[in-house]
Amino acid sequence: MSRNENRTGMPGNETHTPQDTDTPAPVATGSPEPAFHWSAPTEMVQLPSGGRFYPEGHPLHNSSTIEIRYMTAKEEDILTSQSLIKAGLAVDRMLENLIVDKRIMLNTLLLGDKNALIVASRVTGYGPEYTTNVTCPSCTAVSRYEFDLESGRINNFDEALIEYGATLTEDNRLQLTLPFSGVEVTCRFLTGQDEINDFKRNKKRSKNTRGNSTLTDMFNQIIVSVNGSTNREDINGFAKNMPARDSIYLRSFYASATPNLDLSQNFECAECGYEADVEVPLTVDFLWPKR
Repeated sequence: MSRNENRTGMPGNETHTPQDTDTPAPVATGSPEPAFHWSAPTEMVQLPSGGRFYPEGHPLHNSSTIEIRYMTAKEEDILTSQSLIKAGLAVDRMLENLIVDKRIMLNTLLLGDKNALIVASRVTGYGPEYTTNVTCPSCTAVSRYEFDLESGRINNFDEALIEYGATLTEDNRLQLTLPFSGVEVTCRFLTGQDEINDFKRNKKRSKNTRGNSTLTDMFNQIIVSVNGSTNREDINGFAKNMPARDSIYLRSFYASATPNLDLSQNFECAECGYEADVEVPLTVDFLWPKR
């Protein structure tokens, strides 16, 4: 048989076999391509802050959303790492893994924005249905209750300022005159780094068996000046001796004004029929759900 009998006869349409030329047939090398490759989808998460309280130069300055990947088995491994759990870093490492823009440092995020990421990552991983134990505020009965994590609302910062007669300074600080003492306090929004510092402080305190001073610790963290004084001794002294009425007022204002995700939802006790809006309890079921 002639070698030309394997061709069509049309120029450019020749079909060669390795035997037609002196060039050896290619040999497959290396590992074969994986039979299956999964690329995790991403989601844009709305930031409670709207990016308005980040300084110029921050990746989230004036950005209303942040992009995260869907949670995968890799993130579940992070969440179940005993060493990370013991160090209080499991959730942070999980979030760092999910954030698409690696310029964004988790410890620079406002706590409300970080909370929104935690909720969104939980929804991408396990769905919006969240079932956990709830203790009835009326009869103290404990029951399993299902919450919808997609029904959260974002605090209205501007309404809070008007309601409490507060102002926002040029450097994004909150100024408020306390109603009982008449003291003017200036506060700041807390970040992920403050949360890390707080965890370390509480861990050290528990080792030294010291008493709990959560309220004064919080006031020392958020207050940056008292009647214009930025002296830490003045701030610490006022935090310890603040009238209870002012303490309640400041806490209420700060909770309302802080850009955050409000997860309070309706709860009805199956035992006594008590019904009210309650804050969704973030128990171990939240990121480590029972299946």
